[in-house]
Amino acid sequence: MAEAADFQGTSASPARRWLRRAGALLTGAPLLAGLLQLPAAGPAQAASSDTVSVSLDSLSPSAPTDGDTLTVSGTVTNNGKQAVTDAHVGLRVGSQLTTRSEIDSVARHSDELQGSTGSEVDDKYEDKFDTLAPGVAQHFSVSVPVDKLDLGEDGVYELGVTLSGETSSQSWDQVLGIQRTFLPWQSSEADTKTKTTFLWPLISTVRMTAKTGAGELQTPEFLDDDLAKELAPGGRLAQMVDLGKDLDVTWVIDPDLLASVDAMAAGNYRIQGADGTSTAGSREHQTVAKQWLAVLQKAVAGKEVVALPFADPDLASLAHNGTSVTGSLSHLKDATDVAATTVKTVLHVTPSTDFAWPVNGAVDPSIMKVATSAGADRVIARSDSLQETAGLSYTPSAPRPVGGGTTAVVADARLSTAFEDDLSKAGSATLAVQRFLAQSLELNAQTDKQRSIVVAPQRMPTASQAQAMAAALKALQGGTWSQSQDLTAAAKDKPDPGATTRIPSRSAYPKSLRRQELPRTAFEQIARTQDKLDKFQVILSDQSRVVTPFGRAVNREMSTSWRGRSDAADGYRGGVEAWLDELADQVKLIDKSETKLSGRSATIPVTVQNNLVQPVGHLVLRLTSTMPTRLKIGGKAYSEQRVDVSGGHSQSVKFTTSANANGRVTVIAQLYTEDGLEYGDPVSFDVKVTEVTPTVMLVIGGGVLLLVLAGFRMYTQRKRAAARQAEDDGPDTAGENPDEPGNPAGPGDRLTKETDSAPGADGPEQPSDPAPDTAPESADPSGTGERVDR
Repeated sequence: MAEAADFQGTSASPARRWLRRAGALLTGAPLLAGLLQLPAAGPAQAASSDTVSVSLDSLSPSAPTDGDTLTVSGTVTNNGKQAVTDAHVGLRVGSQLTTRSEIDSVARHSDELQGSTGSEVDDKYEDKFDTLAPGVAQHFSVSVPVDKLDLGEDGVYELGVTLSGETSSQSWDQVLGIQRTFLPWQSSEADTKTKTTFLWPLISTVRMTAKTGAGELQTPEFLDDDLAKELAPGGRLAQMVDLGKDLDVTWVIDPDLLASVDAMAAGNYRIQGADGTSTAGSREHQTVAKQWLAVLQKAVAGKEVVALPFADPDLASLAHNGTSVTGSLSHLKDATDVAATTVKTVLHVTPSTDFAWPVNGAVDPSIMKVATSAGADRVIARSDSLQETAGLSYTPSAPRPVGGGTTAVVADARLSTAFEDDLSKAGSATLAVQRFLAQSLELNAQTDKQRSIVVAPQRMPTASQAQAMAAALKALQGGTWSQSQDLTAAAKDKPDPGATTRIPSRSAYPKSLRRQELPRTAFEQIARTQDKLDKFQVILSDQSRVVTPFGRAVNREMSTSWRGRSDAADGYRGGVEAWLDELADQVKLIDKSETKLSGRSATIPVTVQNNLVQPVGHLVLRLTSTMPTRLKIGGKAYSEQRVDVSGGHSQSVKFTTSANANGRVTVIAQLYTEDGLEYGDPVSFDVKVTEVTPTVMLVIGGGVLLLVLAGFRMYTQRKRAAARQAEDDGPDTAGENPDEPGNPAGPGDRLTKETDSAPGADGPEQPSDPAPDTAPESADPSGTGERVDR
């Protein structure tokens, strides 16, 4: 209200109090009526109205110099209910702004009628309207030579574009609408130029899933096909590349974006469907991806490229919620290691991986520790986080040594946030450009000491924001007070000894940013997924087919792009884990029903199935008896066998068992990796030993005994026959070995033989008679070396 009172001359509340007092003293109605029609009421009413809005769509040149002609164009819109007559658009140059805070103050009240903006420039330089009808917008354009603006010394001036006119209820010329902006004025080359580094980020949201096709090409699967829209002409990423190729900027690139576009360019990608199916990506989008990469490769040639860790991991979330979860920091190391390779493969340039970039440049000790844990020794911070505490009268250079060999590269907050608003309308974009240039010129004028200033805009500018950034940079790089510098050079610049190097405490971290962080449960799920991946990859013959896509998917689960999209982040992590579970379950044991043993020992088969396209191995199948006193596996409580199964096949593994007693025993089959970790779910089944009765055992025993007796009888008969044969061979060889040559049978042998065979010897052989045990009698001696079969 103080500003309103200053502009109007008297505020509404004092006027009412004055009238009440006048009414108490003067009861005459004519006098009261006269007081209500004081001339001061007209301006007061006009000042509080918002009759006409002024949009400043173009200001050229943005930073004029001697001899230039300033052209201002835009639209005026009558928001009132009465027509505005005798209207005109004019320019007003205010006083010089000498501090950066004054620029901020003017920007906050850029369309308020209160306050002075100086006198109007010569009426020769105005655009007139006979009538401005209610609700109608009309274009205007005003051109004026810069030397007619009566600008003084170099610096930043407030420039007002006003619409003045009359209405039927206010029939005097008055300002009905205004738009304030800034006019940077540097008539000639500055004695000292600011070295300005502008980061040009190529970052997008997570696009690729962990799924790949089963073929040799491993066709990747995308969450959606929205990336193609950003790459197409006019799209956000297309604008970033088309605009950036003509600017002196440092490219800051997320390698995941390059990997995603490269996968699209290959043409063999698929789009995930809501029902779990997928469709093939279009050939048209393949062409768009190829063209975008070709333009980008030319744009970055000879320029500095900074590669962020793969998928741009959220360093603050990791520092605040992830470090207490085992293995979380190792993912940051993996993401950093793969970053340089990805950029070099796709863009054919060698990037710098020395920089870490926390969200909005907000830092605390834990973030600094995490940011440098993967090898980066330079952290891009921002001046609204690492604030000046030494009372410097100027903005110091960006590099700050903060200890431990780490450099904080502090981006200027005012310049870095200049393009964060909705700039889809030309008026908003023009104001953003002029404010950026004004802040840059005012910063340069603070001191004669040359400094290195870094501008780190938002990670994912819209197309309209990118256009405004490019317009500001073209004006800055074509201006007279700034010179371009890459990020590495800025980081190596001599630090200002008076600049603060103290990292703010953890409690100083903005609550608005903390609310967007990934929770601890997210990192616990990531750790669980990694543990499953570690177990799964051990059994694979070609680990890269699984480790690479899932490793990169784990990196994406930690991406900064999930901020503000917690539901989408949860869904993505769940999808990665579910797909890994599905793949791991392709190698499993086949369920078995009850098995019966018909005897005391048997072989039990257990089947291992592999539905993957690649062979698996390094597996051990263990079969365990829950009652080894009743049933043993391989002679003990359990037995193990190595397992190797070809892709798309099954293999039966056989185990020898022995039963010590009748009954049912539960057996458990379980797969293990070679390092002793369980793999997959166990399979349990019952083994029933068939009962063996005593009668059966007696029959079997009797049969065995008969066989033994029969064999003994045959043995004794043969022995007696051999003895008789020896007696029949004769007395001359008595006491000698009848098997030796030259020993003919003696009379005693002959007698014994005849006696044994006397009954029926002369009679015909009966069919029922047994075959003779010996050959027909012969008086000839046995042949040399002939063995008589007994």
